[in-house]
Amino acid sequence: MNSPSNRNKRLAFMISGITDVLIGAVLLLIGFGYLPVEVTEYGFENWHVDLLGAVLFILGIGTFAYNLSRLEE
Repeated sequence: MNSPSNRNKRLAFMISGITDVLIGAVLLLIGFGYLPVEVTEYGFENWHVDLLGAVLFILGIGTFAYNLSRLEE
């Protein structure tokens, strides 16, 4: 059986995963040019934003899915 503190930890990790997914999605939209933010003015290349967005998006989905599957343990 899962103690309440473990359940709270898993919920916190799930919220963190969803936050990473949302930030990653926004960065991907900026990198692909769907949002009007010019990242080259801040000293970054577009591929930097694409790479960071993709990593955050994929790891956020993985974190959320893993903790969601372990929530009832």
